[in-house]
Amino acid sequence: MQCAARTCNFREIVLLHLPLKFCPLAGLCEVFMKLLRWCKANAMPVIAVLAAAVTAVFVPPDAAYLGYYDVKTLSCLLCVLAVVGALRRVGLFPLLAQRLVQVFHTTRGAVMALVGITLVGSMLLTNDTALLTFLPLSWFVLERTGQTKWTALTFILQNCAANLGGMLTPFGNPQNLYLFNHYNIPNGEFLSIMLPPFLLSTALILLRCLFLPRERLIVPRQEALPDKRRTAIYGVLFCVAVAMVLRGIPYWLGLIVIVAALLVLDRRALLGVDWGLLVTFAAFFTFSGNMARIEPVRELFRKLLIHGAMPVAALTSQVISNVPAAILLSQFTDDYPGLLVGVNIGGAGTLVASLASLITFREYTKHVKGQTGRFMVLFSAISFGFLGVLLVAMTLWMR
Repeated sequence: MQCAARTCNFREIVLLHLPLKFCPLAGLCEVFMKLLRWCKANAMPVIAVLAAAVTAVFVPPDAAYLGYYDVKTLSCLLCVLAVVGALRRVGLFPLLAQRLVQVFHTTRGAVMALVGITLVGSMLLTNDTALLTFLPLSWFVLERTGQTKWTALTFILQNCAANLGGMLTPFGNPQNLYLFNHYNIPNGEFLSIMLPPFLLSTALILLRCLFLPRERLIVPRQEALPDKRRTAIYGVLFCVAVAMVLRGIPYWLGLIVIVAALLVLDRRALLGVDWGLLVTFAAFFTFSGNMARIEPVRELFRKLLIHGAMPVAALTSQVISNVPAAILLSQFTDDYPGLLVGVNIGGAGTLVASLASLITFREYTKHVKGQTGRFMVLFSAISFGFLGVLLVAMTLWMR
């Protein structure tokens, strides 16, 4: 009985031991526990909404709030996420990834292939979508080939590839998309700013992969083939989404075309969009807009940013994550090259520095039990190592 009592959770104790007349209270506890689990599963949007609510106490809602929201960024992000979701649902990405992995026959080659497709995928799919697509594939390959001991390292390198590889394109991660539109950065200038940190990041990731062993592997095949017609249509829609981001077509036109097409072809792709990310963006638009109207805060960031946007952006990202850091700091500086580089390399470091890192951690703990501590030690060593090298190198480069 004592052992059983020790294993009871709070809900069970309430239901088993409360008198019958307190059943409404037990039901209330059940609702509270469900709400708690939901908040835990959706921590980032919940934190963003709470942060916005706190700043609204100091800056009560008024007509100026309408100027906070970057509708173009939200529209582009929605379209990219929806089309990529549709492509994932037809099974295109796992098939392409496995065909690539089958070219390699060693642990080093397979991991490099998985990390490589995550890096390339993040440039086109956004970093979080690339991880959601390719982390499960990595687990599948490592498990089927008996190489699960390399799961932590593979996931961490894929995380670095997604966070740092996605910096090269405006739609490679959410903060790039926001800053690209906020400052109206020309395409060529964006590429020239981000190419040096991208090349250095790629070299660091490749160098770490070279230390993996060259054990012989047999990689399983995936027989299922995607629907060619739907894949072609979604490919066209993806080109429309890219044209929206690169200002090739009006964003409202692309939004109408993509939403209308997916309503007919695959409504689940729209329903499956990461709405939490969009809510997070909208809430942080409110948060940063209000913060910019609080005079002591304005003065503090003005003083900090005198010393350069890049180090401030990178360090701020370590605490509040790089997406809200980009939105917040953009209210106080015109140094968009420094801010752009800072929030991108700032995605390395702590687990909360990037939303994508939280996805990696969640996927790892889902597949591997009881090794969270080992994962965090390895994650911190690699991620902070990359951050340190990139900060020093880019500080020297941008002088």
